[in-house]
Amino acid sequence: MKLLHSGKIRDVYSDVDDIILVASDRISVYDVVLPTPIPDKGRILTALSLWWFKQLEDIVAHHVVSDYLVPAEFAGRAIRCRRLRMVPVECVARGYLTGSGLRDYYDTGEVSGVELPEGLMEASRLHEPIFTPTTKAPVGQHDEPMTFDEVADAVGPSTANLLRDITLAVYRRGCEIAEKRGIIVADTKIELGWDSDGVLRLGDEVLTPDSSRFWPLDEWEPGRVQPSFDKQFVREWAVSTGWDKQPPAPEMPPEVVEATRAKYVEAYERITGTAWM
Repeated sequence: MKLLHSGKIRDVYSDVDDIILVASDRISVYDVVLPTPIPDKGRILTALSLWWFKQLEDIVAHHVVSDYLVPAEFAGRAIRCRRLRMVPVECVARGYLTGSGLRDYYDTGEVSGVELPEGLMEASRLHEPIFTPTTKAPVGQHDEPMTFDEVADAVGPSTANLLRDITLAVYRRGCEIAEKRGIIVADTKIELGWDSDGVLRLGDEVLTPDSSRFWPLDEWEPGRVQPSFDKQFVREWAVSTGWDKQPPAPEMPPEVVEATRAKYVEAYERITGTAWM
């Protein structure tokens, strides 16, 4: 195999006609990789993504070829995938207002060019989920919001419509399933790409604690920051240290590592209904 790319979380290898996507235990916040890994994180992300790919097969094709035809040293955290020509857009759907979307709303009354009603607050539920794409920034740089028109200019109107429709359909299916398990999917990010036959496929990961915000349904209360089952916990810890969000990031203490791992495990177990190994 040949290493093609090492990202914030995943390493991508070439293997004949396929690629091997390996999820590490690294964790990033504010587009910076922290020096402390989270044990089992890559395995949890891989297992949860594989579960979700199956739930979404009637909505969009995915890139998975096999989760077992991978090198033994990567077993449990790797997927053999089709090669995709990735769309140069991060596809984001939001059903609740928080994070950068909330900040943009307070500044302009809009998120990615979508005008929202007055009076919304932290964790407000939107009347309908919205498509709020961003650029795909290189490692160490920040993604920037895009309007739908900017996406259409970048990839063409028909592809932009496909990206929006698939993203919102994936989000709605994710919400439908997760809410039955007591979890709100506040927002999620997916990546899509074209295979060699011209089929648009879901790639990377999907509906994981790294790519989504998960909140406990029974504790949802607009107007305050929500407890979560995702890396928002790490973001809040990192900010509390006084870190300026520029590399290098601080080392995580053992109790933060342990609590973060527990949140990832709980998200997996709640959503899939399966005990973590």
